[in-house]
Amino acid sequence: MHLETLRLYCDVVRLRSFSRGAEQNFVSQSAASQAVQQLETQLGVPLIDRTKRPFVVTREGEAFYTAARGILESWEKAKTEVAAVKARVDGTVRVAAIYSVGLHDVSRPMQQFMSLYPDARVQLECLHPHKVVEAVITGEADVGIMSYPPPDRALSVVPLREEPMALVCHPNHRLARRRVVPPAELAGEAFVAFDAGLTIRKAIDRALRQHNVRVNIVMEFDNIETIKQAIIIAAGVSILPRHTVQKEASIRALAAVEVAIPDLVRPVGIVHRRHKPLTPTAERFVQMLKDASEAPQAAARRETARAGEVV
Repeated sequence: MHLETLRLYCDVVRLRSFSRGAEQNFVSQSAASQAVQQLETQLGVPLIDRTKRPFVVTREGEAFYTAARGILESWEKAKTEVAAVKARVDGTVRVAAIYSVGLHDVSRPMQQFMSLYPDARVQLECLHPHKVVEAVITGEADVGIMSYPPPDRALSVVPLREEPMALVCHPNHRLARRRVVPPAELAGEAFVAFDAGLTIRKAIDRALRQHNVRVNIVMEFDNIETIKQAIIIAAGVSILPRHTVQKEASIRALAAVEVAIPDLVRPVGIVHRRHKPLTPTAERFVQMLKDASEAPQAAARRETARAGEVV
């Protein structure tokens, strides 16, 4: 017995018409009649006396009509209650993020989220990239935010953005005042690199090889913040996501110069377990991160379009 059959029966009885009840439920009159007959067979009693015109609902039919209406009302109430729970934003979202993203991109959306939803809390932990993946897969984190999200059958990936990279150097470096630096200018330069096992290091190495450029790696670190500190003391230059050095560039602690490798970008995305649905609170937080990421990109596209119109 299906809820649709109960609803059809109730409409037939309420409207005192097989044809009108069928029309209400988008079925034929014969289908409506057969559905009521199946109910009568299952219950073992006649629900409608068809020998009279118009038909008459039997005592058993009236009792069943009242019971069926109660079932349908309970179902609608249950759906409403489930929808209310689904819409409620509360509880804790556990977020694992790589250091550069956690420090530069999550703090503001996190504060905005908790301000909008006082019953919700975001718990942020900054980790090494492979630890982010591990935390999500093992269930220690609801979502992970990282660069170069790995292809993994256990993970779903929500792309956020592609970050332009820049040559970062000391303000007194010979390349600091250049508008654009060709890759060839980096040949032989003292270079502060990411650790060899990191995906971002492999992407930078590959881009330099494609331009037949070999740099002189003097230091290797596993995070952007330490690389920036090494550049501040003039240990060398590096290639980093431009927006991660905006603060230092604004106070002239570092210089960020466009490097002529247009395809070199850092993809950033959100990962979560493929077969574990996100909670409504986690879904809402992910959407806020996407909105926060899309806003500057949309502004940049508008600015580029305006520049094209001026030209």
